[in-house]
Amino acid sequence: MDRYHEMRMFSALCERPSFASAARRLNVSAPTVMRAVASLEARLGVALLRRSTRGISLTEAGAAFMADASRILQAVDEAEAAAKGLHVKAQGNLTVSLPLLFSRYVMTPVLTGYMDQYPDIGVFARYQDRLANLYEEGVDVAVLVGNLPSSSLIARQVGQVRSIVCASPEYLALHGEPGVPGDLRNHRLIATQPHQNRVQWPFEHQGEPIIVKARTRLSCATLQTAIDAAANGAGVTRCLNYPLHDYLRTGRLRRVLHAYDPPSLPVHVVYRERRDASTRVHSFVSYVVERLREHPALRPDG
Repeated sequence: MDRYHEMRMFSALCERPSFASAARRLNVSAPTVMRAVASLEARLGVALLRRSTRGISLTEAGAAFMADASRILQAVDEAEAAAKGLHVKAQGNLTVSLPLLFSRYVMTPVLTGYMDQYPDIGVFARYQDRLANLYEEGVDVAVLVGNLPSSSLIARQVGQVRSIVCASPEYLALHGEPGVPGDLRNHRLIATQPHQNRVQWPFEHQGEPIIVKARTRLSCATLQTAIDAAANGAGVTRCLNYPLHDYLRTGRLRRVLHAYDPPSLPVHVVYRERRDASTRVHSFVSYVVERLREHPALRPDG
């Protein structure tokens, strides 16, 4: 068996992590897929898969090889399509992983616009505040808020977000504006989680971390409730800036202690290149990257 067919079988196995399902997709026998992967591992001299009673998963070397093999297989497909004069239309299903709150405040209109532009693609959205294992969980594209872990995936940074402290102009006029983080202990603090009678808010000044521990006056069941309470003068709250963007823009909330903000967090669009999904993956990545880079809440001064 030549290297191209071994890579095809390995790619199919990564997308459907069982020998039986990969074999069904390729219309070959499971032993054929097993022999192809064993031959590939023997030639490379490295284990590409972990095998256990729970199934199979990629090793670090396997994930790296999969990323490279996918690009090679995609290039072959594109070359054949170009030679045949084919126009590949984006269609089929796409699985994306999105942070829950980020999706609510930022991604929902972006997803709507994408579906309007690409009516032949069905989007399966998973909401989770962690980076999914794209290969093992069958995810095509993920959006990650936070530092990107080391991986062989392709990542495109689209902006950054920051944790900020804010209150309404009316509250600050009545109670005064905190000048340093420690002043927050003399203010009415609003927690963004239920049953939270104390907060521990990190700050930074000239590279040195500062932690403010203080009691709360109001603890809210949801982030949106805490934001609305602050906008109505109930006190000072803190969260990432993107849910606050419209409140800050219209003046219902005002940012305080800006000089003590901790470092910003990057936002990335992360994806893998699958042979049979490249057209729709690239359509989604291109659309989302462009829209998120235009979003005012993700800019350095947002």
